[in-house]
Amino acid sequence: MANPWPRLRAFILVALLGVGLGGCGYNTIPTLEEEAKAKWSDVQNQYQRRADLIPNLVATVQGYAKQEKDVLTSVVEARAKATSVRIDASQLTDPEKIKQFQDAQAQLSGALGRLLAVSENYPDLKSNQNFLALQSQLEGTENRIAVARRDYIEAVRVFNTTLRTFPTLLWAKTVFAGTKPLAEFAASDAAQTPPQVKF
Repeated sequence: MANPWPRLRAFILVALLGVGLGGCGYNTIPTLEEEAKAKWSDVQNQYQRRADLIPNLVATVQGYAKQEKDVLTSVVEARAKATSVRIDASQLTDPEKIKQFQDAQAQLSGALGRLLAVSENYPDLKSNQNFLALQSQLEGTENRIAVARRDYIEAVRVFNTTLRTFPTLLWAKTVFAGTKPLAEFAASDAAQTPPQVKF
């Protein structure tokens, strides 16, 4: 009869090694990086949803406010610019790319704000069901964008902290040495100023 101890010892050693590696943080870095990338995809998805609503909103306003061509043109141009600035997951470590994306989205937000302000001058437009539905969807989308950005900011914070704290710091300096911290999504300077409300 063969001695079972060598096999049992080998099995226990492999099990302990697996548990040790599983709890040491090796998988933490790629897991958190992928989570942050997924959160960025959600940010882009919400911005795309907003961009998809804009043509309908512009067309609705256009029917009522033909003389507001400058505002409508600025919205269309800002939408085109915002949808042309794309960032894929590999560019999330480049703060300049993130800033370009943020600037394009901020420009679109400003143009949309001017468009909605124009609607105040047209009582018939304000009571139009299509306009009200689009405005409501746009407001909901803006809320979703805020939530998606907040979730991305938190995922980046956790990932970047993981790269700098023990024990995952050991993996970040050795096996994942090429992994860079992700760029943070910062508020634009214009966001620091409260909007002007005129009645």
